[in-house]
Amino acid sequence: MALRYKTRKWLALLILIVGLPLYIIVAVNVVALFDRPSILVELAVYVGLGILWAIPLKAVFKGIGQPDPDV
Repeated sequence: MALRYKTRKWLALLILIVGLPLYIIVAVNVVALFDRPSILVELAVYVGLGILWAIPLKAVFKGIGQPDPDV
């Protein structure tokens, strides 16, 4: 079942305001568990984790910036 535009818009806002900061905190804590790697390795890990969170949520964010098609 596809989500309505308004539902996806609110869900995307909730993800960005609540979920993304929580994901950042978790990612920083996971990286902190290991000895500090070189800056390039650490950068690669953060870039990889930054892409990883967006892939499953692509359907929620797709088309949010467009006018409401339901109107």
